[in-house]
Amino acid sequence: MEHLLSEVAGVSVAALAERYGTPFFAYDRAVIEQRIADLAGFETVRFAQKACSNIAILALMRSHGIVVDAVSAGEIYRALRAGYSPAGHPPGIVYTADVFDDDALALIAEHGVPVNCGSPDMLEQLADAAPEVPVTLRINPGFGHGHSRKTNTGGPLSKHGIWHEQLEDCLARGKALGLNISGLHLHIGSGTDFEHLATVCDAMVGFARRMGGQLETISAGGGLPIPYHRTDSRIDLNAYRELWARAQRAIEDIIGHPVALEIEPGRYLVAESGILAARIRAVKEQANNTFYLVDAGFETLVRPAMYGSFHEISVVRTDGSVPAREVDAVVGGPLCESGDVFTQEEGGVVVTRRLPEARVGDLLLIHDAGAYGASMSSNYNTRPLAAELLVANGQADVIRERQTFDHILQFERIPAALQA
Repeated sequence: MEHLLSEVAGVSVAALAERYGTPFFAYDRAVIEQRIADLAGFETVRFAQKACSNIAILALMRSHGIVVDAVSAGEIYRALRAGYSPAGHPPGIVYTADVFDDDALALIAEHGVPVNCGSPDMLEQLADAAPEVPVTLRINPGFGHGHSRKTNTGGPLSKHGIWHEQLEDCLARGKALGLNISGLHLHIGSGTDFEHLATVCDAMVGFARRMGGQLETISAGGGLPIPYHRTDSRIDLNAYRELWARAQRAIEDIIGHPVALEIEPGRYLVAESGILAARIRAVKEQANNTFYLVDAGFETLVRPAMYGSFHEISVVRTDGSVPAREVDAVVGGPLCESGDVFTQEEGGVVVTRRLPEARVGDLLLIHDAGAYGASMSSNYNTRPLAAELLVANGQADVIRERQTFDHILQFERIPAALQA
């Protein structure tokens, strides 16, 4: 199985661990470039950088003509540092959110960053700060979809988007405020099935009809899945593209002029490129269960604990070999939390996984960790952020150094009255 090999872009994971220590994320540049090539049939691909926001990854995306989405002031700043400009058609950076904070508004006004508004209140705030920037409206169509309840971004219990019944009111408010509202955005959750996607496309056509001739751009959002399980099939990108192209043509017939179509993948572009490598520090028996405890926890990769997400796991000896014998094992991390388990299902149900028989000192690799791994990591339990490596043609580059304890504590202060 390609993604269970013990190498990244021709470099032994054991050699990487020896040189850089564990845990670390390693990204195979060629895999990212292949996923970019997969989407070449779409006119505009806008990377949802929240999936993997390292500036080296953003610079790689930019070098291949991929534009970027930002959901915070920090992500705008990252995009600028990676060489993006909000200018152009399509704009290099778009800010998408349900609220503004002061930092985001300041950067939007300073750099002229287009805004995708997810709440009606944002219109007045934008008009006060930067009335000249282009605006799109993110619509909540009244229904949602996703691989987890936590990734469903549509429907009456979702905080995301402008409720579909308020579209005309927002268009009128925007006109009165002098805003240039020229686009619609419709993303309702991760994971895609085509019956559901057809409903989404039909909804976009209906909203476009209501918006009329001022419409210039439609965004399908993201949510393109990847095969986390070995038995999963790949998404049919041609079928996906044709559904949206059909909606695009229908909209153009209605409003009488061309409209641009954007897609906004995050996970699809980066997930399969990445592994999280950790060192097994304990192998122990608890009643009838075998536990592998490693030096990375949910502070490093939170998806299994937060969503019950599945990741393939493999074990590699320090000499690069893979143990032949297999056992049923639970994989856990070092955190002082019962939920710090990588082999769990949604709802926190701990399960075993059939894995190679391991011993202390072996490497444990968690695959398809390039999306929502490093970008969602934290310093919980005062644990340093893992290193990140970009690997290509047998060469590894450090794109984020491993944090030190001094890095973690550098902005904390003890008041004089409490100092010893």
